[in-house]
Amino acid sequence: MTKKILEEINIFVKSRYSLIYLVSFEEERAIRALTELAAASGKEIFIWSATAGIYSITKNAVIPKTENPLAALEQVINYKDRAFFVFKDFHYYLEEPFQQYLENPLAVRRKLRDAAMALRGSFKTLFFVSPVLKMPSEIEKDIVIIDFPLPDYEDIKNILTSTLANVEKNYNLKFEVAKELEEKVIKACLGMTANEVENVFAKAIVNDKKFDENDLGLIISEKKQIIRKAGMLEYFEVFENFANVGGLGNLKEWLKKRSGAFSQRAREYGLPEPKGLLLLGVQGCGKSLVSKCIASLWKLPLLRFDVGNIFGKYVGESEENLRKALKVAEALSPTILWMDEIEKAFSGVGGGSSGDSGLSTRIFGSFITWLQEKTAPVFVIATANSIENLPPELLRKGRFDEIFFVDLPNPVERAAIFKIHLTKRKRDIAKFDVATLVSESEGFSGAEIEQAIISSMYDAFYESRDIASEDILKALNETVPLSQTMKENINRLREWAKVRARPAT
Repeated sequence: MTKKILEEINIFVKSRYSLIYLVSFEEERAIRALTELAAASGKEIFIWSATAGIYSITKNAVIPKTENPLAALEQVINYKDRAFFVFKDFHYYLEEPFQQYLENPLAVRRKLRDAAMALRGSFKTLFFVSPVLKMPSEIEKDIVIIDFPLPDYEDIKNILTSTLANVEKNYNLKFEVAKELEEKVIKACLGMTANEVENVFAKAIVNDKKFDENDLGLIISEKKQIIRKAGMLEYFEVFENFANVGGLGNLKEWLKKRSGAFSQRAREYGLPEPKGLLLLGVQGCGKSLVSKCIASLWKLPLLRFDVGNIFGKYVGESEENLRKALKVAEALSPTILWMDEIEKAFSGVGGGSSGDSGLSTRIFGSFITWLQEKTAPVFVIATANSIENLPPELLRKGRFDEIFFVDLPNPVERAAIFKIHLTKRKRDIAKFDVATLVSESEGFSGAEIEQAIISSMYDAFYESRDIASEDILKALNETVPLSQTMKENINRLREWAKVRARPAT
């Protein structure tokens, strides 16, 4: 990937683009790559920071009195030879909050525009390396923005080979890493920076002087920290499987046929990676549970995406948060991105009543564009309980591979649900009158059946005896199911799904 991105940057350099903005947390890796490119192009390379000023890597020399951004830009403009100038964290000087501390608030932006014009057509290129993208409108036409990618499969493989070779040389250890384990380890590290990959490999070796299957858990733990620090996504530990899901045979069959969809064998066969799934249905009927089970069935990491977390208070912050969240999901691919109750996240989109100056609409537009155009193997699972607040654009063909409707469980499914929950609580299903329980639970969701069992167990526990069928029947009779309290909404949902969605059962 480093070679590919260098080729892309080199094309812009040769085309005499004067300003190039590299978005990356990997400052050192980006500068190493630019240093390599400068050497190949026969150019000197300078690095600028607010603390050290301008420093020549080529000559190992500092240019004094260039810590000030205006002085640094002046030096870039006046330099006569072929060169790369790399400015670190320059985005701070372009933000509105910083401008109030300057004697002339527009001086930095104006000087940057002067530099763009002075460098145009020259053999000098000004690079900015920053973890965030801040772009004032004054210079957006003069600058090229490039996302400097995280290490890909080959990059991580090289880091692993180099790390093991260094340890073998310096500590007289020998590692035999099986091909299958190597592939698992490398895939587990996707989404990490080069430094994070090096650190986790070193940690794994220091831990027990070995490199084996046990180190996969260490890598997953490190990955969870990365996701937690990003703040937009939540890593879900998956302990569920489809043995704990009653019914939904059509949905299970569809998912089972795609269990190998992210493998290399599927690519060689000519299959694309599946895009995603919209699960629409009645509350409490297992949509969220199914989302977790898919991750277990396909053996992929599950990331929960709460759209509410991306909205920020500053202009442009929400869009940047969405971009960051989707970028993390792509970096960790193949993965599953789970959006629960998506209709709440985008309610009011396009209706003109959101009261946020169109922010929700812009966020939604960016999301569905990504959903349609994404090439990274990120499988999106969206769940929804109603259709009233679902934007119609979300339901268009191409957004998801399929829309499934999850209805209230039928008698066979309710029998399976009773068996699952009673067996899970260490009870012998043969001691219960399942036929009567199924008959009396008509119109109950799976969640309501589970709660009836739990409620009856509390009653029996209080009376210091074991639970019986009568206890569950009593709890069922005391419950008013959602199918009664929201009868009209459920009927409307069923009518909509008849011709627009596949039945999960």
